[in-house]
Amino acid sequence: MTTVDAGREAGTSVVAGGIATNYHDLGSGDPVLLIHGSGPGVSAWANWRLTLPVLAERYRVIAPDVVGFGYTAAPAGFRYGRDAWSAHLLAFLDALGLERVSVVGNSFGGALALALAHEHPDRVAKLVLMGSVGLSFPLTPGLDAVWGFEPSPAGMRRLMELFVYDPAGLTDELAELRYRAATRPGVAESFAAMFPAPRQRWVDALALDEEQVRGLRHETLVVHGRDDRVIPLAVSLRLASLIERSDLHVFGRCGHWVQIEAHERFTRLVGDFLAAG
Repeated sequence: MTTVDAGREAGTSVVAGGIATNYHDLGSGDPVLLIHGSGPGVSAWANWRLTLPVLAERYRVIAPDVVGFGYTAAPAGFRYGRDAWSAHLLAFLDALGLERVSVVGNSFGGALALALAHEHPDRVAKLVLMGSVGLSFPLTPGLDAVWGFEPSPAGMRRLMELFVYDPAGLTDELAELRYRAATRPGVAESFAAMFPAPRQRWVDALALDEEQVRGLRHETLVVHGRDDRVIPLAVSLRLASLIERSDLHVFGRCGHWVQIEAHERFTRLVGDFLAAG
């Protein structure tokens, strides 16, 4: 499994909604916004490092660190929640002068993608939801472990094994890099403030209700790993049943990290979906 180049996690910075926001901006053409997940030590680069250069051959691909993650500032006293994260992403689009983008959301990022599409439908062209949160579901032991991460190198290794179907490709180097990213000054404190126990309430707080999802009119690609132990496949099945203009693709022998475990097929699928029609 490809390792994370930690030196590339810091990209370009722009002030969005008063927050210094780190992001990566590659390629040209129709703009595509990539929203990462919520694992400890995550960043846009760690999440999308295999996706960015390939999609950038066909599109302008923009991947920010959501406020509180990666190298985006975490303002003192910031109240984390779906509305605050969505407002920051909208301010980020405004700061870059992007009126309308297609949005690819991974897990937690899928909930933010859904919120943007629901609250600002004219700003979103197409949607891709991968292993997405965004509907209410019973908290899984896997997601509880992700959001309740207690920093340690061994704990990070165990957590990363939850994300994949086959842990044989995981390396101690990758686990160490993610552990270091999760324990940079201020990062662990921000993460601990986001999803304190009891954590079912955060699943529910990130969710739209089913009628709101049913009201979406965007062309949508719903993607999930069949063997995901963090977000149940049932969530994507339900999303696909609610969104009228949706297609569903399930990757077998694949866990929560579809964009890494099946990166070539995933990137080709997304690129072709965005190009169609």
